Amino acid sequence: MQVPLEIQFHNMERSDALEAAARKHAEKLERFADDIVSCRVTIEAPHKSRRHGKVYQVTVDVRAPGGEIVASREPGLDPAHEDPYVALRDAFKAARRRLQDYVRVRRGKVKTREGPPHGRITSIHADRQHGHIVTPDGREIYFHRNSVVNADFDKLEPGMEVRFAEEEGDEGPQASSVHVVGKTGD
Repeated sequence: MQVPLEIQFHNMERSDALEAAARKHAEKLERFADDIVSCRVTIEAPHKSRRHGKVYQVTVDVRAPGGEIVASREPGLDPAHEDPYVALRDAFKAARRRLQDYVRVRRGKVKTREGPPHGRITSIHADRQHGHIVTPDGREIYFHRNSVVNADFDKLEPGMEVRFAEEEGDEGPQASSVHVVGKTGD
């Protein structure tokens, strides 16, 4: 870490053992991201006025280049957090998961699911048995009557949303397997 680990205690005395546990957890975070700028851990004891559910709240705030990860274990969520070491462990587990996700995104290793191309019908030419679809990025795609899978070509109207498979045709991009969104069999 570029900035030394900061550990704060609220509503409680500083504890060497709890601080050592926090340092150990923070060191493990550096295995997942070696460029962590800073880490601040806040351990808060329950307020003395609470009658039951005296659980500890632990917040882990990690700063890395281009982002911040904050993980917290709120009071009342888990009765096991009446033990500050359990609350500390769980907060660092959450921070580790978020840090791992953050690193994956930064490295571009997150898979994005792309569904089939989609768009809206812009024109129907029943006499010529074809129509056109416009995609969200503004491209116009030709489709033939025989490409319509789950609807009657004669009942299609401009504005209907469709999904389709795209291929290169003689005249440019064309759609095959055109599915009207929301129809049975979709």
